[in-house]
Amino acid sequence: MRGIPAHIVVPHSAPACKKAAINGYGAHIVECDSTDESRTEVAARVVAETGGVLVHPNQDPSVIAGQGTIGLEVLEQVPTVEAVVIPVGGGGMLAGIAIAVKAIKPEVKIYAAEPLNADDCYQSKMNRKLTPNLQPPVTIADSVKTSIGPNTWPIIQDLVDDVFVVSEEEIKVSTRLVWERMKLLIEPTAGLGLAAVLSNRFQEIAGDIQNICVVLCGGNVDLVNADWLKDLPTNK
Repeated sequence: MRGIPAHIVVPHSAPACKKAAINGYGAHIVECDSTDESRTEVAARVVAETGGVLVHPNQDPSVIAGQGTIGLEVLEQVPTVEAVVIPVGGGGMLAGIAIAVKAIKPEVKIYAAEPLNADDCYQSKMNRKLTPNLQPPVTIADSVKTSIGPNTWPIIQDLVDDVFVVSEEEIKVSTRLVWERMKLLIEPTAGLGLAAVLSNRFQEIAGDIQNICVVLCGGNVDLVNADWLKDLPTNK
C-alpha cells in the first residue's frame, strides 16, 4: 500500500498457490532450501543486498504481538472458552495467543498441535530446553516445518499447558473432514488442531473440557496436488 519493496523468502517446496498470492500482492519471491539454516542465510543476504529490514515470521516481537490479537478475539467472541488449540511451527502464533489469553483468563488451557514428523515443540517441553528438529521434517503440514526459536520457546515453556503430536494420516483425515463437513478450504497445517482434539491422548487428558477453540490458521492448499486424498478411507 505504501509502495515499499517487499522480498519474501520462501522454500522451493512452498505451495504454488502461496507463491501466486505473494506475487499477486506485488512482492518479490526469493526461494531457499527447505531448512531453517538456508532461510536464515538467504534472508541475511537479501537484507545485505537491499538494505531492507528483516521481519522474522515467528520470532519478531511485533509479529508475536500481532498474532496474539487472535486470542483477544477468541475471548471477546467466546467468553466461555475453556481451551484453545493452536498449530505450532516457529511458535509465533502460539506464543502470541498464549500471552494474550493467559493474561486475561489464566484458567484457559493453551494446547499446541504439531506433526509427529516435526515434533520439536513437544521434545522441547519434554526435555525442558529448546530442542530443534535435527533434520528438515517431512510432513504434509508444510507451514510448520520450521522449529520454535529463542524468542518463542520461553513463552511456550511457561504458558503452554501441553503439546499434542499427530500422525500424517490424522492430519489428512481432519483436513478432509473440515473440507467436507464445515465447507472451509483449509490447508493441512490448519488441520493439526482438529486432529489433536480428535486424538486419543487429547480425550484422555482434556476429555472433560467442553468449550474448545481450534485455530484454523491457513488456506494455502494446492488442490491439483492433493493426491494424498486417494489414500484415505471413505468417511462414514
